[in-house]
Amino acid sequence: MFSVSRYRARVLTVTTVNVNGLRAAAKKGFVEWLAETSADVLCLQEVRAEPQQLPEEVRAPEGWYVTHAPAAAKGRAGVSLYSRREPDRVQVGFGSAEFDGSGRYVEADLPGVTVASLYLPSGEVGTERQDEKIRFMDEFLVHLKGLRERAAADGREVVVCGDWNIAHQPADLKNWRANQKSSGFLPEERAWLGRVLDGEDGGFVDVVRALHPEAVGPYSWWSYRGRAFDSDAGWRIDLIVATAGLAGRAVKGIVERAASHEQRWSDHAPVTVVFET
Repeated sequence: MFSVSRYRARVLTVTTVNVNGLRAAAKKGFVEWLAETSADVLCLQEVRAEPQQLPEEVRAPEGWYVTHAPAAAKGRAGVSLYSRREPDRVQVGFGSAEFDGSGRYVEADLPGVTVASLYLPSGEVGTERQDEKIRFMDEFLVHLKGLRERAAADGREVVVCGDWNIAHQPADLKNWRANQKSSGFLPEERAWLGRVLDGEDGGFVDVVRALHPEAVGPYSWWSYRGRAFDSDAGWRIDLIVATAGLAGRAVKGIVERAASHEQRWSDHAPVTVVFET
């Protein structure tokens, strides 16, 4: 699983990105980005396509083992997981009667590590979408705790990558004061993410924040409205969250921000972490 990089050490490079429709992203630069990435594992969210609808160069690119988990509701959600090595085990969903067909979670076992791609619901205050988000969060926290405990018993690490749709702290979004009553920055959502990261229920580490504890951002999503990208009025909601043992071996965490608004192929940017072993 681990490859040799310019760090002159055995490393695991993990990238996550919400592609905002993989068919559209493929036409705007994702294919070229995929050809150049040094990632060993790539987690995609909001694929919004059945596998047979995807062009071959993204459905099953040479050199990758790919699992696509589309949503039962066509054209919505969808997650994918790409790895350079064939997984020992793949699981779609986390044992939820309500959410396993929603295209929001896939995990795979690779040597020494379980990697997952997550697309947590975005929610909308005062609507059923927010209620759905809360139900998902409640069930998913139980899964995370069990996943961490099972991995520990097997001597494995865990990394859950994806669009968590929650900014944890004011440093994680530009206009935090104006968004305190907005889904994605509600007190109860932030408290839940705190339980994932700090509590006994989760016990995970937000790897990029651990590497950049004093930084504002780095943001990973910018609305297409109002040229938010140009003014860097973004949110840091795309997270790579790992068990403590693996997180402690992280040596680099970056957001692969496009050079200009015109060069973006999604409203999100890839987030990449390099772990040494």
